[in-house]
Amino acid sequence: MALARRQGAYVTGTRQAICRDCFTSATGTARRCSACGSPRIARHDELTSLSMAHIDCDAFYAAIEKRDNPELRDKPVIIGGGRRGVVSTACYIARTYGVGSAMPMFKALKACPNAVVVRPQMEKYAKAGKQVRELMRDVTPLVEPISIDEAFLDLSGTERLHRMSPAETLMRLVLRIEEEIGITVSVGLSHNKFLAKLASDLDKPRGFSVIGREETLATLAAMHVGKIWGVGKAMRRKLEADGITMIADLQKADERDLMARYGQLGLRLARLSRGEDTREVKPVRETKSISAETTFNEDISNYDELEGVMWRLADKVATRCKAADLSGQTIVLKLKTKDFKTRTRNLTLSEPAQLADVIYRAGQKLLKPEANGTAYRLLGIGVSSLVTAHGAQIGDLLDPDAKRRAAAEHAVDKVREKFGKDIIDKGRGIKPAPR
Repeated sequence: MALARRQGAYVTGTRQAICRDCFTSATGTARRCSACGSPRIARHDELTSLSMAHIDCDAFYAAIEKRDNPELRDKPVIIGGGRRGVVSTACYIARTYGVGSAMPMFKALKACPNAVVVRPQMEKYAKAGKQVRELMRDVTPLVEPISIDEAFLDLSGTERLHRMSPAETLMRLVLRIEEEIGITVSVGLSHNKFLAKLASDLDKPRGFSVIGREETLATLAAMHVGKIWGVGKAMRRKLEADGITMIADLQKADERDLMARYGQLGLRLARLSRGEDTREVKPVRETKSISAETTFNEDISNYDELEGVMWRLADKVATRCKAADLSGQTIVLKLKTKDFKTRTRNLTLSEPAQLADVIYRAGQKLLKPEANGTAYRLLGIGVSSLVTAHGAQIGDLLDPDAKRRAAAEHAVDKVREKFGKDIIDKGRGIKPAPR
């Protein structure tokens, strides 16, 4: 049978295959690459014609911790902390014990008592996430991050630039991420965003899954409705109560009936069930807020204790704002009572701010009325209404000590930048006394 070479892939009839490790040809049915012997061969009839991708880092937080501490490599690792906290991320070893994201820590440790628990280090994860996005932008300017560890990429039109198909470009990007950043990712390749994201979750970790145009309806029909992006637990229960369990049930339903029953959501369900998604990749995604929160091991009602925690969180928020070159005009305080009721309080500043001192002092004003003897299990603080940091205020202009505290904070930032963030505790040096 005649074989035609096409940008790193051989085409056997309509069947296309690329070795994911050396990017050379693979026969239509061979289990291993004839060049390097790798079994990691991607095959699909539409492999070299699809250009919409979703890349998702595998167990991102845990992967970063294992990268930085090789002793953790073969151990179950849970990112989280506190007896009353929740799991942020579980590595794939821990997941075999039934541990999953958002699971209460006590349940996770009951399921996997030998797990190594690591407190989240968001600054480190944010740095790695930024590095991944920079590598993505090396292959296409059309990158739309949707979280710290995942993004959509539109590679249409990149064939002439890279002289290879989008599929091969993605494979080379994956290996570059592994080699330069030290983590693995999974890729979904399809003809729109919804299907690309769906595909990326089909074969994790280190997966490369494809959903082509010809197979879209059949692939979706065999999936549960919960696989549709945006269908959460509550909506899934509602659909199941109405007799809609599989996506095939949505495909059979009349679009007008779905709209009559579920409104605009019904129209969205009808179209996504058929794999219809016209959304484009938007390379600039606005950051809406920056925040930090913590769940206490024991409920706290004392104002001084809550205030001390708030200072540390304000410091974290300020660090993230400075790293992103952003400042916020609205300060947001979040509290959760011992009976899990959430209280959110906002304060709009006269000018945007990014300094810990400013965030903390605004947080004080929000916290004092709430510290009325109520016991809280969680406290968080953040900034929203974000703008670029140029011209961010240094504090209350009527406060004669504002400039001094701002100068002290910047001095501490420079020391931390040079010697590491743990070299000095900014909270001990410039935390203002309660007024």
